[in-house]
Amino acid sequence: MSNLPTKIKSDIWMPATWEEYIQIIENTVYEKARCYYYDGHLRIEMTPIGNDHSLDHTIIIFAVNLYATLKGIPLNGRDNCTYRQTGFQECQPDISYYISENSQVIPWGTSVINLDDYPSPELVIEVANTSLADDQGQKRLLYEDLQVKEYWIVDVQNVRMLAFAIENGGSRRISESLVLPGLGMPVLEEALRQSRTINQSQVGAWLLQQFQ
Repeated sequence: MSNLPTKIKSDIWMPATWEEYIQIIENTVYEKARCYYYDGHLRIEMTPIGNDHSLDHTIIIFAVNLYATLKGIPLNGRDNCTYRQTGFQECQPDISYYISENSQVIPWGTSVINLDDYPSPELVIEVANTSLADDQGQKRLLYEDLQVKEYWIVDVQNVRMLAFAIENGGSRRISESLVLPGLGMPVLEEALRQSRTINQSQVGAWLLQQFQ
């Protein structure tokens, strides 16, 4: 019998077994939630995605895809995809990418990506509007354990990019991507700043000039 409350509090980490976590996320009440499991704790995110979060989300996806296209870097991105290491960890990052030789490693028709069978994505991105402390803390530890190569946080409120290279079980700040060589965080931050006052087509034209 599960000891969890009937209604799970949103946006906090709660102690739970893996079996309790699976029971919760299979409930139709949480079918639109973003769900995480790490270190014996679950986190259910039910907060509606607001305008500011979704705009920055769109800009970053566009910028990464444009850069990879212009530089000839093989890449396949995913939006809110579920990654699972059965019995241990699960996450649904805002944005994630398989890059270069792994760009097509996940076959079409795959639902949840089982990390017992497939590698972790090279790049994971969380867009933080109200969740910055958690994205810098517990989720960062989660992605270190999943051995993604790079983790970015889009700090919506402060218009900044926090980028980390992950290696040897830890992470360090970087100002330029290693998995997308030559892509600097200052360019992405400027694109985000410009998007506050001009439309995304204009931001895209500016990015095109920077990347060519």
